[in-house]
Amino acid sequence: MLQNIRKNLKGTIAMVIITLMIIPFAITGIDSLLTGGGVQYLAEVNGERISAADVQVQVNQQKRRLLMTMGDNIDPSMLDDQLLVGPALDQIIQKSLLMQAARDYGLAVPEQLLVDFIGDMDVFKIDGQFDPVRFRQIVSDQGYTPAGFQQALREDLVVTQLRLGLAGSTFATGHEIERLARIEQEQRDLRYMVLPLDKFRTDAEITDVDVAAWYEANQDQYMTEETVTLSYIELTRDDFTRPVDEDRLREVFEIEKSAYQRPEERRVSHILITPADDEDDAAVLARIASVQARLEGGEDFAAVAGDLSDDIGSAAAGGDLGFTDGSLFPEEMETAIAELDLDQVSAPVETDAGFHLIKLTEFRDGESVSFEDVRGELEERLAAEEASRELVKTVEKLRDLAFNAEDLADPAAELELEVERSAPITRDQSDGLFADPRLIAAAFSSDVITEGYNSEVVEIDTEHFVVLRAEEHRLPELKSLETVRDGIVADLRDEAARQNIRDTAGELLAQLRTAEGASIESLAQAGGYEWQVELATTRSNPAAPDSLLRRAFQLPAPEEGQTTFEYAQNAEGDIELFELVKVIPGNAETIGEGQRRLIERQLIGEYGRQADEYFQQQLRSDADITRS
Repeated sequence: MLQNIRKNLKGTIAMVIITLMIIPFAITGIDSLLTGGGVQYLAEVNGERISAADVQVQVNQQKRRLLMTMGDNIDPSMLDDQLLVGPALDQIIQKSLLMQAARDYGLAVPEQLLVDFIGDMDVFKIDGQFDPVRFRQIVSDQGYTPAGFQQALREDLVVTQLRLGLAGSTFATGHEIERLARIEQEQRDLRYMVLPLDKFRTDAEITDVDVAAWYEANQDQYMTEETVTLSYIELTRDDFTRPVDEDRLREVFEIEKSAYQRPEERRVSHILITPADDEDDAAVLARIASVQARLEGGEDFAAVAGDLSDDIGSAAAGGDLGFTDGSLFPEEMETAIAELDLDQVSAPVETDAGFHLIKLTEFRDGESVSFEDVRGELEERLAAEEASRELVKTVEKLRDLAFNAEDLADPAAELELEVERSAPITRDQSDGLFADPRLIAAAFSSDVITEGYNSEVVEIDTEHFVVLRAEEHRLPELKSLETVRDGIVADLRDEAARQNIRDTAGELLAQLRTAEGASIESLAQAGGYEWQVELATTRSNPAAPDSLLRRAFQLPAPEEGQTTFEYAQNAEGDIELFELVKVIPGNAETIGEGQRRLIERQLIGEYGRQADEYFQQQLRSDADITRS
């Protein structure tokens, strides 16, 4: 039905229909039609609701992480909101469950610890010092406000407390350590010979009958790929980037000049007095008075902070907390800092962390910049903004024109764009523009290859759009026997070689297993094969083939006075025919203390992972979770 509508949406009647469809959108807005207005909630976890906005923030952050990790190598389909929304919602639900559990256990992060943690993060430092401007810029780039970042970090730290506490409750018994040690320390004596596949390849004649029979039985292997050759229009923001008029640059600079000014910043140190659980008010006041007495007696603030501050992180640096522009610390502290003169010490300031004596150690005036200082940055931004606007306008016009056009030539001519032509592309195209899954889906859609329509304008990203049209479509066809004959001959010879080597290995194995059988050495010498002895080999011996070790360590220990013969085949087709002579059980007593601790950590790490996984599964199974 939709295809019929599309085919007939032309002329005056069509324009009337479209106008009638537009009116409700113009009056109520698209969002109200889609969501019904107000805040939209996607899930509820034990009574706590998760909004669509929360999920979108998570989606955007996941996109940033993917782009930072993979850069230009990223598959654009990985950034599709529809693919990311489900996992993002699951992550938020799981975090909500963990936060609820953490609150039930009374876990929290002191305000001062949070401030110290942020202040110690190298990413926010310039020349080794916390820089508030850099802090705001980086968290803004991540989609946060400073307060929002602090809250998200607080939650992450609380969840980490919970999970580390859970992992820390696991342990490994001495018996478990010794058992794993015995397994890892187990050794085996092996003799083996290698039968290389190449030695079993022959130039035996492959008849036309053999080739024809293989061709008929395996025709699905010799089909051409389905291809489509496209005409297309590609639009990027760079196509619309133009120089910015000098007067416009200066006009915007004057409007935004204040935004380029560096704010006033104050560097402070503090001495923190945190009341102990069993400490009464009088004792706390006495401790504060003791600190003040030493400062008033002329002692160096940094020395007193090192001796008496309960903030271990800053005490080692003489109480230094770095610079603030008035937004980093709790409001009570920022209010006191704003009233201090240089080198002045505040009265005790109470926050959730305790009582602070704060000293203003450095003051930096706000700094303004000249037009020339920011001209390049400003021009680049304005040019990009203007190009983006032109791109969006052109894309919207292209959507309308391409929808009803018989080809792409007319829309291109009207918008002064260029129509390009692709080489034939396949459904599993792996390089070039049309490796993008969204373009492949559009190119091979029934609308494009069957009905002959132009595709919709496909958004690769916010600055990259493509509309396409099929010019030539080729369905899979059976390749002629002559074009694939050489490949078939190679396949037949390879199959014959693999069968020959298996047959030979079976015969040699039978000889070894007889009551008075031959030995590995004698068979290897007779056949001209390499042979080797590995005494007391371990599972991780780099000198022995992996396929041999895997198979040899799967076998049970041979009976007393007996040996076991077997073979293993690797991915290349070579066969290792071996004799398991002896199994030497691992002895936990032979390992050193360092190795024992390593095994213990390995076990505890695995038990901790299992405990964390089980705990989270139980939280989810016991929870009341409703998805909208």
